[in-house]
Amino acid sequence: MSLFGSETFAWEEAGKRGMILWRHPRNIRLNDNIVVREDEIAVFYRDGKAMAYIDRPDRYALTSINAPIVGRIVKFLSGVEQRAEVYYIQKKPFDGKFGSKQPYQFRDPEFHVVSLRVFGQFRYKVSSPENFINQFVGTMSFTSAAEVEGRIKEQMVVVAYDSLGEIKKRGMAVLDLAANLEEIEQIILSKCNDHFAQYGIEIVKISGLNINLPEEVQEAVDARSSMAITGTGYTQYQTGQAMRDAAENPAGGGAGAGVGIGAGIGMGYQIADTMRQPSATPGAPCIKCGGIIPTGSQFCNVCGARQLEGTACPNCDKVVAKGNKFCPECGTSMSAKVPCPKCGAEISRGSKFCNECGATLAETPEEK
Repeated sequence: MSLFGSETFAWEEAGKRGMILWRHPRNIRLNDNIVVREDEIAVFYRDGKAMAYIDRPDRYALTSINAPIVGRIVKFLSGVEQRAEVYYIQKKPFDGKFGSKQPYQFRDPEFHVVSLRVFGQFRYKVSSPENFINQFVGTMSFTSAAEVEGRIKEQMVVVAYDSLGEIKKRGMAVLDLAANLEEIEQIILSKCNDHFAQYGIEIVKISGLNINLPEEVQEAVDARSSMAITGTGYTQYQTGQAMRDAAENPAGGGAGAGVGIGAGIGMGYQIADTMRQPSATPGAPCIKCGGIIPTGSQFCNVCGARQLEGTACPNCDKVVAKGNKFCPECGTSMSAKVPCPKCGAEISRGSKFCNECGATLAETPEEK
């Protein structure tokens, strides 16, 4: 029912984008009408209390609502008209992002105390309009969607940290976090149900979870992954890293001349001794840095050098860089032609007979 002088108000579509909550900018008078659509809930609010919830789409006037509600919202006492505030709440789900401002101290058996930061995405919706209005409007005096979402983001971090504490009790180490992100997401989601019920909010999805490790811990994780791929031990991996760093910084990075030379000599003996150790898996030395890489690799996974620029020595199998005439390891000639041990004529390496004198080469030891 509408009376003379009444106005009709609605939450326009242009103002609903990204807004879960909207307060009508002016109070509703006795004769005014409000429009409630399919995806909305209208809440009449006065004196710190929610008087009525309307979630059925229609046009409503205060004079068309039940008499007890009207009696509480609008009264005429000594000519003073009491007015009601109207809040709109959207029913549809919303997407948000959360991230920790302060790190979480995760105690790990290997890395001791590690500072973690958690980031992710979540989807939420209003599950209980009564609790939502009482908490955000009544208790916290929030009037904008930005304030509401800010509070939800803060609480998401609290739940995420609580979940990290639970998985720590289960014995999960910091190096296991990256491989179990989906499980961690489900743990966070299960904890959200009880935590956000008091706010009238339901978290329906957690996705894109990312747990950032400190730089030194991340480097250790990357090193372990590289060792697993290349099949090398820790000492061999560190040797390859040291040789790569030395190649990139031959001046020694500003160390004293005597100290740099002494360290270089000592490291040279350590490297030589390390490279003599057999690899746990079949491999060959890189032609540039000497690191052990899988047989048949076209690039070195330590320094990135291309491996097709050399030829294997026919005597010791060491890869000899392109352009070298003799193997630096055993001194064998790298020429495609070798002299016949009987007549001295040049013949192709690997030939069984001399094409000049017919000598059987297989019976003659190869010239060193």
